[in-house]
Amino acid sequence: MSQHILAIDQGTTSTRAIVFDLQFQPRATAQLELQQHYPQPGWVEHDAEEIWTATSKVCREAIDKAGGAANIGAIGITNQRETTVVWDRKTGAPVHKAIVWQDRRTSDVCAALREAGHEKRVQEATGLLLDPYFSGTKIAWILDRDPALRARAEKGELAFGTIETFLVWRLTNGKAHVSDVTNASRTLLYDFNARTWSDDMCALLRVPRSMLPKIAACDSHFGDADASLFGRAIPIHGIAGDQQAALVGHGCLRPGMAKCTFGTGAFLVMNMGDKPPHSKNRLLGTVGYEAGGSFAYALEGSIFSAGATMQWLRDGLKLIKTAGDSEAIASGLADNGGVYLVPAFAGLGAPQWNAEARGTIAGLTRDSQLEHIVRAGLEAVAYQTADLLDALRADGAPKIESLLIDGGLTANGWAMQFLADVCNVEVARPAFQEVTALGAAKLAAAGAGLINSLDGAGAAPSARWKPAMDAARREQLRKGWRAAVAAALAAAKAA
Repeated sequence: MSQHILAIDQGTTSTRAIVFDLQFQPRATAQLELQQHYPQPGWVEHDAEEIWTATSKVCREAIDKAGGAANIGAIGITNQRETTVVWDRKTGAPVHKAIVWQDRRTSDVCAALREAGHEKRVQEATGLLLDPYFSGTKIAWILDRDPALRARAEKGELAFGTIETFLVWRLTNGKAHVSDVTNASRTLLYDFNARTWSDDMCALLRVPRSMLPKIAACDSHFGDADASLFGRAIPIHGIAGDQQAALVGHGCLRPGMAKCTFGTGAFLVMNMGDKPPHSKNRLLGTVGYEAGGSFAYALEGSIFSAGATMQWLRDGLKLIKTAGDSEAIASGLADNGGVYLVPAFAGLGAPQWNAEARGTIAGLTRDSQLEHIVRAGLEAVAYQTADLLDALRADGAPKIESLLIDGGLTANGWAMQFLADVCNVEVARPAFQEVTALGAAKLAAAGAGLINSLDGAGAAPSARWKPAMDAARREQLRKGWRAAVAAALAAAKAA
């Protein structure tokens, strides 16, 4: 049997394929950027056909670089979560563009459900909160835009899937309609206590049960990629949503271990063991992974804008030419000048969960410079992470000994030291940054029987930052941040 794994990493801004050997060293890679569509303010869409075309192209390129399909023993997939696709079961053609996790078009629907008193019921069943972030209300929106679509869905003619489900459908030429348990747990339709689809949630959100895929463990055999695609049939043996794949990639296999991925957004996830966690501080209870007979839940805090803030500073305000410029700018200032940037471009995630909040810059004076805004963008990531750690502690989570990190923003040494200082915790970064793809590869290798277990295959830290800020300074900075967030929330309420 071949001794290589093809990992597909379909993300918010790009589609990537990486071939790993069984020591989990990358041997070949290919990547394509993904176009973003913004049809209205607060709306974000992707073209699912573009995603499929890019996926098949990068896979072929990576496989060719690795010496051909004969060298690939299994395929693993990790994906942007919650992004919603609905397609025709006969043709496989999407009936609407994919609605991205960042999209806020169902804010009013979520608000109406909250006002009707449903949020407690939803959180107890799913671990999640009523927010347009999740897939359930997106599905209903697609069906409601055209009465004919809802009628077809009721007849069983349409299929729903998040991105991994759509890719497996296409890879298997329509033979497999399946999701893994981590992605299923992000839909608002999955009962994370009973570990199955919830008829109650389907009824509440008006999603026909017949649209939903089968749910499988992360290391299951999800089907075989059709031989016409890559030259021979290749089994698909591992799937997890991007943040859960990163949890596995970091080796966070014991309760109390946590990682934070700083990509377009930032996602702090802690392994909580085999009992369903119910947060009282507006964190998300979700599935961490299911593999090798083990099942782990997780608590998660979601920050909607991390790397996206740097992109805005670069492409929107044009204050920097590259994201890397922000490090020199921030380190060249004595302090933040009292300036705070609340990057609520698509609302605020945990722990506020306010879909109506918008970006706010607070604390400007005549002495403020453009450089202060750049630094404030970096500092915001640390403040938001500290808020999530506070919420975890308030929910009774174990103290984090070392916060494992990955993602593009972690290349900024100044920002990572500030993160350690503000969060008052050691921060550790592995040398290999594609931890999400690594997690998918590990799951696929385990599922295919190419490795004995997931243990011992984590991404080893190669850089560490220890907190060096005094407590009084830390509290002063966080007090200013809390005031800025309060101003953003007040503005949202007044709008």
